[in-house]
Amino acid sequence: MDTNKKTIIEKRINKVGENLKKNNMEFYYAPTSKDVSRIVESLIKEGDVITNGGTMTMKECGLAELLSSPKYNYLDRSKMTPEEVSELYIRSFSADVYISSSNAITEDGVLYNVDGNSNRIAAIAYGPKSVIIIAGYNKIVRDLHEAEIRVKTMAAPPNCIRLDCATYCKEKGECVSLSRSDHQMSDGCSSDSRICCNYLISAHQRHKGRIKVIIVGEELGY
Repeated sequence: MDTNKKTIIEKRINKVGENLKKNNMEFYYAPTSKDVSRIVESLIKEGDVITNGGTMTMKECGLAELLSSPKYNYLDRSKMTPEEVSELYIRSFSADVYISSSNAITEDGVLYNVDGNSNRIAAIAYGPKSVIIIAGYNKIVRDLHEAEIRVKTMAAPPNCIRLDCATYCKEKGECVSLSRSDHQMSDGCSSDSRICCNYLISAHQRHKGRIKVIIVGEELGY
């Protein structure tokens, strides 16, 4: 990456990081995806029960090798049957560590997430002792309105393709609600496969340090 562009990106990341800390979330900067594993390792301890939400970012950061170590009790959903995954959704609430990404992070240090099954946003909000959010700098947005648009144009459509969901955004590349000038955050299609069902805005946290946010100086995930 051009060093001048990198400098500007890092300034924006650090601004967001300071605001995350003001909201009682810990902040870590990873220059590249290869640096993420080292940071995650510093945030977990031997014997921890660890699981994760559905996240392309985690896969792109190559965390499987670290988490598969016998030092940790990693509940790997990718190796489970659908029935086992459903059980895992409930077990996740008692995990020591929950790893996820975020659909968007606002410049004032607020996390914005939207889910279909909603196991991910439920675990981010409550349950696991520690939540580690890993996000590429491309997830940074100006405010919640921009976060909404980002999900409806950049996150939900490719995720619906990945998950093979029969939705409007899978076919058209953006949410049907954007065709209306008066659309609301929760507007969308009426498909039973819709993945934008429940919404979580994580602002100032009562439990300081429970949520740790790693922002990576690369574009990652959806």
